[in-house]
Amino acid sequence: MGRQIRSGLVLLGLFTVITGIVYPLVVTGIAQAFFHRQANGSIITANGESNGSELIGQPFSAPKYFWGRPSATSPFPYNAASSAGSNYGPFNPAFREAVQARVEALTGSDLDNDRAGVPVDLVTSSASGLDPHISIAAARYQAPRVARYRGLSVEQVNLLIDHIAEDRQFGIFGEPRVNVLQLNLALDQLK
Repeated sequence: MGRQIRSGLVLLGLFTVITGIVYPLVVTGIAQAFFHRQANGSIITANGESNGSELIGQPFSAPKYFWGRPSATSPFPYNAASSAGSNYGPFNPAFREAVQARVEALTGSDLDNDRAGVPVDLVTSSASGLDPHISIAAARYQAPRVARYRGLSVEQVNLLIDHIAEDRQFGIFGEPRVNVLQLNLALDQLK
């Protein structure tokens, strides 16, 4: 019995060192060597300062900026420590009221856009509540408002959307999309 306990403790110590020290150090080393940017949070920098991660949405509410998907995280929007959806189903009255309020906010900020054409990703949160992307349609829907508040033409803003847009991942997964933070930073860079 003592021999089995001793060999069990030796194996426990060995696997603790392998899986608790060696493996994490090897994986971290490989990540830092080959995927440095991603391993450090995919941080977006502009003018030498960090502006956030391209993987986590940020709240934008000024009319001169593109707005991202709503966030359902608490206690504040886009809280990366509290990733969660709203868990409201499509027939829940609270969900319908929230969507209606978001439609009102969007159409109230730009009276030229119609209520029927509001893209769904502008009024519903993602499953994580942290989605940093919007669809091309959602960006184009907001382009007239952003152009008007920035003194640009809608064509200029649409060209910027096309420039920032990302294609489907590996050409087949997901939909074409725009990272809201990158788009807004590109707008701020325009003279």
